[in-house]
Amino acid sequence: MPKFYVTTPIFYLNAKPHIGHAYSVTIADVLARWHRLKGDDTFFLTGTDEHGEKVEKKAAELGISPQEHVDRLSAEWKEAWKKLNISNDDFIRTTELRHEKAVKHFVKLMHDNGDIYEGVYEGWYCTSDETFIPESQLADGKCPECGKEVRKLKEETYYFRLSRYQEHLLEYYKQNPNFILPKKRAAEIINRVNDGLKDLSMTRPSVRWGIPFQFNDKHTIYVWVDALVNYLSAQGWPDKEPKYWPADVQIVGKDIVWFHTVIWPAMLISAGFKPPKSVLVTGHFISEGKKMSKSIGNVADPTELVNKYSADSLRYFLMRELPLGDDGDFSEKLLAERNNNELAADLGNLVFRVLTLSSKFEGKLEGKPALESSMDLKAFQEAMDRYDTYKALEIIWRFIKAANKYINDTKPWELQGSELANALYNSIEAIRVIAILISPFMPAAADSINKQLGIPSGRFEDCKFSRIDYIPKKGAPLFKKIE
Repeated sequence: MPKFYVTTPIFYLNAKPHIGHAYSVTIADVLARWHRLKGDDTFFLTGTDEHGEKVEKKAAELGISPQEHVDRLSAEWKEAWKKLNISNDDFIRTTELRHEKAVKHFVKLMHDNGDIYEGVYEGWYCTSDETFIPESQLADGKCPECGKEVRKLKEETYYFRLSRYQEHLLEYYKQNPNFILPKKRAAEIINRVNDGLKDLSMTRPSVRWGIPFQFNDKHTIYVWVDALVNYLSAQGWPDKEPKYWPADVQIVGKDIVWFHTVIWPAMLISAGFKPPKSVLVTGHFISEGKKMSKSIGNVADPTELVNKYSADSLRYFLMRELPLGDDGDFSEKLLAERNNNELAADLGNLVFRVLTLSSKFEGKLEGKPALESSMDLKAFQEAMDRYDTYKALEIIWRFIKAANKYINDTKPWELQGSELANALYNSIEAIRVIAILISPFMPAAADSINKQLGIPSGRFEDCKFSRIDYIPKKGAPLFKKIE
């Protein structure tokens, strides 16, 4: 059985999740559900990043311990993904003992390979992003990602010999052209690596909320070195070999590409592991003309949106609005338009019309599969296998529109006998197949269709018209229009 391993970034616990986080985790969920639909042995990981200076400071402001602070927030993130119908197989927290054990062993492997040495770091640091920033990358003296003030640091540290892996990385990029997806994101990384790599400060003597550095207990391990190991620690490593490594695809926002396509693969090579097969870089949702940010205050809360609309409506919008790797706008008005014009009018109306007509038919539903040729299953599978969920939804919607056109053209309400049976057969089989295809994107809607058809959930191999041996029964509309 083929294996498939997909991860999200583990999200930093400085606030509740926003729509950008929901976007990343929904893409991962769609891909995981797709591979399960194909019958693959699938593992889907998400979680929370809970160490670092920012967490330490926030807990102090609140007058509670850092552990109490992250316990509260992590529970909120778990609940948010539950409401969004996320089907992760594990949820890793970097404060778990299994993770600390893995990080220390990973660091030991790097140390034993001669890649860790003592020194002094002097330079700029962004506490908001927990990131060391070369002076040449500052934007008007501020962090280029979050726009916040940075501060000058001079402290003892232990370095990771990142510079040693420049040629290793460039060769890996060359031999694996799908490592950074979409490919338009690769050029910037390759150019930066070509310009040379500087060794990475990987411990902090000034931060106590972190995993102790075993070679000097006055230091803790830099939060980013700590966090990246989660993709192995969640699989029980080092107590057992990681069943699903290397990861097939690791989904990240474009603001953390450097960590996942340069620092992480270099660490892996140092410790004796293969890098992941692909890193899928998502775009950002824009609100009020700016990237969504907690500091700006223009974020949207996915839990509130699910409570107000539905998980499927939000999931569909997230997957339908942004082409792979692009930025795009978010507003509740756009969400409502997608819901009303596509979910309610196209899909919901199709299912409701077909099942209303079939519930009045008393004969045997059979015929020739006239609508089957409108399904482009090959193109759909190719899009999903290259992680292009946006394109895959376009292909599904072409089939939904073809099914609606078929009903409008055949006018089954005017037919009788075998002609009516044939029209209903094609229409019902179409919505059965549609339920299979949309199930990774909108699992609740797919379940509702299957329930009305009186059948269990199908597999991708069932996406072909066959004899109807089930009794459809009309239920409630799939989607309500949003005023």
